[in-house]
Amino acid sequence: MQKALVAELTKIGTPACDFLDELANGSNRMLALHARRILREVENANPSEEFRKFIRSQNYELETGIIMLCRVAYPEVTAADICTQVDAIANRCRELIANPISPRERCVMINRVLFHEFGFRGNAEDYENPDNSFLNRVLETKKGLPITLSILYLLVGQRVGADLDPIAYPGHFLVGSFEEDLPFYIDAFKRGHFIAPGQLLDYSSGYLSAAQLGNIAPSPIREVLTRCCQNLANHYAAAGQQGQSQLFASFVQDFQTAHSASPSK
Repeated sequence: MQKALVAELTKIGTPACDFLDELANGSNRMLALHARRILREVENANPSEEFRKFIRSQNYELETGIIMLCRVAYPEVTAADICTQVDAIANRCRELIANPISPRERCVMINRVLFHEFGFRGNAEDYENPDNSFLNRVLETKKGLPITLSILYLLVGQRVGADLDPIAYPGHFLVGSFEEDLPFYIDAFKRGHFIAPGQLLDYSSGYLSAAQLGNIAPSPIREVLTRCCQNLANHYAAAGQQGQSQLFASFVQDFQTAHSASPSK
């Protein structure tokens, strides 16, 4: 009986989840308990709704968010599938890193493992393929977009003690290191190419003026995940998959709505 109920509620989608969420937060404790249990089952059966709940929570964490995003298109993927592979890359990095080591030297080792030993690279030949935006597929094909490869770089960096930040650079996502007096940036799409602050203007392809370069700073996780969704909306549209394009465009809107409703604004 409960399986049939979950199946029907899953078909209804967002309105059903909103209704269950309202019950789960209501004054009837017994009803709230049952509603929360059913809501978890519905969300697990519907990765899109699971991701929407994550967006509405505004409790953003990069690894959790990117795994949930993968499950929207690949519901069979689990967190363990992705984390195990990222762990293996990080473990290999640890074998090569001998402390004390500078932030740049640590990134040199990450570069060696990611781009030379494991063979990750930017997919310039098939740039608009939606699979470039899903970390599970990037781990399989060893090819991705600047933003997805940067996310992988950040997740590996977290595991090996590198203090790195996402940089939502216009037109080309980067990784930034601000531990030393002079920051440096990393282009994961170009196999970990190091970029000095004075070289950023050349990387902007006309998107930025020299006066705007001082505004290049770490990006909130919300902006990183929103940009992933916008890329997917664009690339699915280019592939003629309008349903998928509209789905990921709706996630962009959800991020914007959640941010607008934030009390901190």
